[in-house]
Amino acid sequence: MNTYRFEKHCWAEIDLDALRENFAYVRQQVGGPVCAVIKADAYGHGDVAVARALHHAGAAGFAVSCLSEAKRLRRHGVTLPIMILGYTAPGFASELAHLGVTQALFSAEYARALSDAAARAGVSVACHLKVDTGMGRIGFAARDDFDAALAQMLHCYDLPGLSVTGVFQHFAAADSDDPDDIAYTQSQYELFCRVLDALRAAGRPTGVTHCANSAAQLRHPEWRSDMTRAGIVLYGLDPSAQAVFPALRPVMTLKTVISQVKTLGVGQSVCYGRTYTADTPRRVATVSIGYADGYPRRLSGSEGGGVMLVHGRPAPVLGRVCMDQTVIDVTDIPEAAMDDEVVVFGPESAAAGADTADDVARKAGTISYEVVCGISRRVPRVYWQNGSLVSIWNNLEES
Repeated sequence: MNTYRFEKHCWAEIDLDALRENFAYVRQQVGGPVCAVIKADAYGHGDVAVARALHHAGAAGFAVSCLSEAKRLRRHGVTLPIMILGYTAPGFASELAHLGVTQALFSAEYARALSDAAARAGVSVACHLKVDTGMGRIGFAARDDFDAALAQMLHCYDLPGLSVTGVFQHFAAADSDDPDDIAYTQSQYELFCRVLDALRAAGRPTGVTHCANSAAQLRHPEWRSDMTRAGIVLYGLDPSAQAVFPALRPVMTLKTVISQVKTLGVGQSVCYGRTYTADTPRRVATVSIGYADGYPRRLSGSEGGGVMLVHGRPAPVLGRVCMDQTVIDVTDIPEAAMDDEVVVFGPESAAAGADTADDVARKAGTISYEVVCGISRRVPRVYWQNGSLVSIWNNLEES
């Protein structure tokens, strides 16, 4: 990690104190072990730095999406248990075993293929059975045909090269207040418990069981099972507009700088397509961020466009968001000048009428998960703790 030089161009500040506070809040609420979900580069916050911080905070382990994410953590000295929630090509069974990474096992076909590869390599792969209780993605389809799914799961215990060490599922609508969704979530939980009971009745150990995601564990801490999986809530963002937890603190603040300030005369336009033309003189600033950095093009200036924060005051986006640059209106911020810091989104912006990550998501027609995950790898992550800069991860300067 480069901790010495930092060019202020466009960067994401990560508050490690807020991260640890969010983790502590989740663990206190559920009253049991918490697995931190750090797939997708820790939801855009930087997987290695987040893993190290949460290791010290007491995480039971980490969940990732794929083998490459797990390998990166191991390369950087992460020793806690790691589980892959998605697919790993069976041919990589030996790497799973040698890295000590647990693999989700989700179908009879996949189980046989992984078993064959593990047996050929002379290794044993730890696996958690993934039960599809209603998410409809990967998993043994217990909702469609309980008996068939159970038989397939029981068979996995007997396959050479595989060691079943846990069972889990995933909720589809635990963040919804719709009565049908509430009932559906309850039915998923009950079906999961039924699967566990059936496996145990057949004399099979269920190992570490986990069913609750971010929304479910805070709404239903009694569903914690042996462990819960915390994702978006660790980063201080609510799972949905219906699942709001005021105790959380957003961890990421996205910032940029002003590269130029100029006066836009009447009849002059800005950016591609000339979608904004001044009808009165406007003082405008160009900032060093665009859609290639992860700032959505849908926040281009219009009613409901993006609003950044300059000297504590709102500065609306004018014209189209470009690949690397965006223009904002600073007419009412006379002190705005070249090299000034600009908050693109952050927790402090709401009070001033500028954008938070949730605002950006709403205006872009998406969710906060996509906003933070979408921050480009070219954007440095700058880590703060106890009011001090403690490290910087800059992908473009890595060898």
